[in-house]
Amino acid sequence: QLQLVESGGGLVQAGGSLRLSCAVSGRPFDRYAMGWFRQAPGNEREFVADINLVGDDANYADDVKGRFTISRDNNKNTLSLQMNNLTSEDTAVYYCAASNLQSIGLTSPIYFGWWGQGTQVVVSS
Repeated sequence: QLQLVESGGGLVQAGGSLRLSCAVSGRPFDRYAMGWFRQAPGNEREFVADINLVGDDANYADDVKGRFTISRDNNKNTLSLQMNNLTSEDTAVYYCAASNLQSIGLTSPIYFGWWGQGTQVVVSS
């Protein structure tokens, strides 16, 4: 069974940065496209970014493009999300997710069959 564990969330001031990590185990990491989603209180889970199997192509939501960078290290079975210039609108629980569709542009949670437990990000203004 594929297992995903996020870390790196916390409290940061507006304009600051955070780096989220997702450790993946249980099955070969390089067989899964990976994504980050987030969910703020009262909102639906929304797409943030996804990345292809080898990590050389990525897709971003419009409101994080240019500020967030998704990456993966297939040798370390780790997915990352570097978040810069954070705003209060970025406050949410962030989830990493895995998909066996082996492509990017997977902007809906329905394409991802495995999820981590989430890590809280709070941006104070």
